[in-house]
Amino acid sequence: MINYYKTVNGRIERINEYEIGCWVNCTAPEDDEVQYLLDFFNIPPELLRSALDEEESAHIDNEDDTTLIIMDMPVVEKASGSISYSTMPIGIMITKNNVITVSVKESTILTEFSEGVVRNVMTHYKTHFILHIMLRMATKYLQYLKQIDMISNRIERNLRRSTKNKELNQLLDIEKSLVYFSSSLKADEVTLEKIMRGRYIKLYEDDQDLLEDVLIEIKQAVDMAALYLNILNGTIDVFASIISNNLNSVMKIQASLTLLVSVPTVITGMYGMNIIGGLPLDSLWWFPLALSAVLMLIMYIILKHKGMF
Repeated sequence: MINYYKTVNGRIERINEYEIGCWVNCTAPEDDEVQYLLDFFNIPPELLRSALDEEESAHIDNEDDTTLIIMDMPVVEKASGSISYSTMPIGIMITKNNVITVSVKESTILTEFSEGVVRNVMTHYKTHFILHIMLRMATKYLQYLKQIDMISNRIERNLRRSTKNKELNQLLDIEKSLVYFSSSLKADEVTLEKIMRGRYIKLYEDDQDLLEDVLIEIKQAVDMAALYLNILNGTIDVFASIISNNLNSVMKIQASLTLLVSVPTVITGMYGMNIIGGLPLDSLWWFPLALSAVLMLIMYIILKHKGMF
């Protein structure tokens, strides 16, 4: 699907037809739409193919009069009552007259621009526009990282009360999300530093300041992701040790109870056999029971002293 947007009175609005200086947003394009982009905007096929590759990592490339910037943007998905975070590549192409964004799925960040949530962004100032997209992307990363931190803290509190597989699985999902974020943020940081050198995109003074703001936000997100990942790894290790200790405690108690129960079994078994010469006080029915109780008490005291209970 291809839509056109233009800044009108400081707000981005959708327009019906293509205009020079408008923003072309292409989401999950069909084959005929891909061909239209190639023919009408004279986009090199290799660049468009890269922009539509879901596995493409963040980078910047230039061919003919078109510059392609691939950025990994954060994505949040809700399914079966749980929330998962990941990243997806967005292709931003800068042509002679327009900015074209290409993605295989809808992006919350681009939706905010298309719905006019982000104001005072000029679509005809191409560098200005793409830097605002990147700034919004960096802000979204920070927002999602704070959400991840809140979720992990809540799960940790639940685990302190009761260690369950559900909470442990949620921690593993969060760990996977942080790994995705960390990897994507580092690739985005490298791409932004290449843009900073000014070899691919012409930067004006205001653009330079805006790009520096984006880089600061991205670096902060990189540090936050690394910090939260380290904390989460430590938390998982701690709870793994707790689970192991709890299991050892259960096994110790089980072994101790097995030893205690074996005492009356041995005594009554001996008194239940026909032994020549007989056993001490075998005529008294209560003696085996009393002997078993005394031996069990002695064994309990010994096991208690050894820390088995």
